[in-house]
Amino acid sequence: MILIVLGVFALLIGTVLSKQPQPQTSGLGKIFYVVGPLLLIAGVLTSCFKTVEPGQVGVKTLFGKVNDDVLYSGLNFINPLVKITDFDVRTQNYTMSGSNEEGTIKGDDAIRILTADGLEVVIDLSVLFNVKSAEAPNILKEIGTDYLDKIVRPVARTAIRDNAVSYDAVALYSTKRDEFQNKIFKTIETSFASSGLQLQQLLIRNITLPASVRASIESKINAEQDAQKMTFVLQKEKQEAERKRVEAQGIADYQKILSTGLSDRQLQYESIKAQQAIATSANAKVIIMGSGKNPVIIGGN
Repeated sequence: MILIVLGVFALLIGTVLSKQPQPQTSGLGKIFYVVGPLLLIAGVLTSCFKTVEPGQVGVKTLFGKVNDDVLYSGLNFINPLVKITDFDVRTQNYTMSGSNEEGTIKGDDAIRILTADGLEVVIDLSVLFNVKSAEAPNILKEIGTDYLDKIVRPVARTAIRDNAVSYDAVALYSTKRDEFQNKIFKTIETSFASSGLQLQQLLIRNITLPASVRASIESKINAEQDAQKMTFVLQKEKQEAERKRVEAQGIADYQKILSTGLSDRQLQYESIKAQQAIATSANAKVIIMGSGKNPVIIGGN
């Protein structure tokens, strides 16, 4: 467009200069006559082509009226008078966090909500979404290019607050967290769809409970761990007691077998075997056989 304007000015200047009586001025006017059309042609050619970058679409506006046709990535031929507004249709991440370095808006931008039990809970949230290519003209007409501030941020924060009132703080932190996330996902998805946006994923990155609630949860967890430890100790003691009982029963059974199963002849036979082993050993000894049941061994090493 700038080249077109310059070309028009060059033609006007050439017209004025060519009417001057001085030869030098007239010659300069002829030069402008040549440069002017060249600038016009170059301006028209460059204005008639628009390159849309990958991951973007272009929306055409002519004298304030938005065209419903969308320009996709690549080289596009357009009316040189048309204004092109680019929209990013790739996945975008809008994060609201209490950390100064993580959120889209610097500073503490976490969402503070009141739960069903009247406690204040702080939530860090990330919203992953994209602009629907075919809906880009409607977004430009009805919302504008600042859809992050007009749609994404307020819709996400309102959905969080509206759904949190149905849950207690502890349930929101633990057992009902997935259920809560699914509910706000459906709420935000519906609102986004009506505005030309597509919700891809919703991430509850952190839930911060009041200090008093955190202390009670930690106390409960410690008590549960102590109870589990005591249960383990009792089970171990029971197993040890059972082992000792089985061992004592085995000893008693062994003694009973010895007392009832060994006869005098069996004992005499075992004694003879022991004497034979001693007599045949290499150690020097003297064996005195008496009238008793067992011999007397002298000098055995």
